[in-house]
Amino acid sequence: MRSCLRFGASLLSAALLGLGSASALNVRVLVAAAPQLTVRVPSSPAAVTGVPGSVSGSLPSTTLPTQAWTVGVSGSGAAAQLTLNGQPTGSVTLYLPPGAGRTVEIAGNTYRGGVQLRIERGGVQGINVVDVEDYLRAVVPAEMPASWPSAAVQAQAVIARTYVSARINPAAPYDTCATESCQVYPGLKAEKPASDAAVTATRAQVVAFGGRAASTYFSSDSGGFTASSAEVWGSEVPYLTARADPFSAGSPRASWQVTVPLAKVQAVAAQYGAKTGVLTSVTVTRLSPSGRPTEIMLVGAAGAAKLSGANAGGFVRSLGAAGTRVTLAGLNPLVITGSGAGHGVGLSQYGALGLARAGYDHLHVLGFYYPGTVLGTLTGARPTTLPGERPVLAMGAALPTPNLPLPPLPLPAAAPVLATAPWTAAE
Repeated sequence: MRSCLRFGASLLSAALLGLGSASALNVRVLVAAAPQLTVRVPSSPAAVTGVPGSVSGSLPSTTLPTQAWTVGVSGSGAAAQLTLNGQPTGSVTLYLPPGAGRTVEIAGNTYRGGVQLRIERGGVQGINVVDVEDYLRAVVPAEMPASWPSAAVQAQAVIARTYVSARINPAAPYDTCATESCQVYPGLKAEKPASDAAVTATRAQVVAFGGRAASTYFSSDSGGFTASSAEVWGSEVPYLTARADPFSAGSPRASWQVTVPLAKVQAVAAQYGAKTGVLTSVTVTRLSPSGRPTEIMLVGAAGAAKLSGANAGGFVRSLGAAGTRVTLAGLNPLVITGSGAGHGVGLSQYGALGLARAGYDHLHVLGFYYPGTVLGTLTGARPTTLPGERPVLAMGAALPTPNLPLPPLPLPAAAPVLATAPWTAAE
């Protein structure tokens, strides 16, 4: 076996192969990182090819389906290389391409597709290389209940596809991660028939704007009024605007109240650079069009400080609020009363549920939350010489919107519900 490894006939290869048919689009998902990783391949073997100048070959079929491979790192700096079961490979990157029906176990979790392993900061990164449609089979049910009406789940499938398509970057070591920081991607164990059907029904569909995949941000519940990207992140996007959202209703966090002791308010204020001394008042002094604080005045024994823009919302979230469409009262404790959960930008998942229950299809759901966008189609991938592929889009018709009057909604009222529920992945 040592001679096989020396000449490149290993489980994995140091370079990317052609990743499926011309119409396929693969996503590279960072799923694990550790000093060493264990990889198992229960499916049939495939040929592997080395980088230019290296030797190519395939692993003996008698060992690949059942062999567990421990991948580690030997050496450091320019001399670092990956090892397989303790044996040096002479490479900093190893790769097993995806294939039809292939699965791979990486650090105990099973994923569809193949795997790329690379050295990063003296450890090993495990990157699942998977067709975007297979990727969605695990993402969609992890982000929205598969039991919800099909129109809502189909809308989630489209925005999840759009989200990751917009992040494909051949120049980066991977495109996205598998945690709440990106989109939750648990692998094969998360797949469900209903969400599989939603992925299939919307195959290749994305939300597009200006000839490119749109920024399809979403949150759990808008609280009755979506937020603009400008008020939350300070960056204006034409289709991420503040608008009344009467469809977001019935969420577990439609109304809530959190009490925060003064000591925590003081500590969070300090984190935001407020040098006020002992606080004597915390007041919302300006609201955004969506009813979210864009200016909060902090007054203390040593002076006053003002938190503006995204810092105002960040302050509220750091206090433990489920969302930022809130009112503030008192000081010790500070009482935060609000509606909704998450940043509120883009699609509201409970709003999608409301639209679906009202009889609207997934295209109307998308058109409501991303006004002015069009339905795009992934037509394939543009191959590059770097790991990864660039998505190719075909533009379609404008997404339809529900023809309903949308009057401004009042600010959140006092709520009898007490909750300190944590953020969800969608937020």
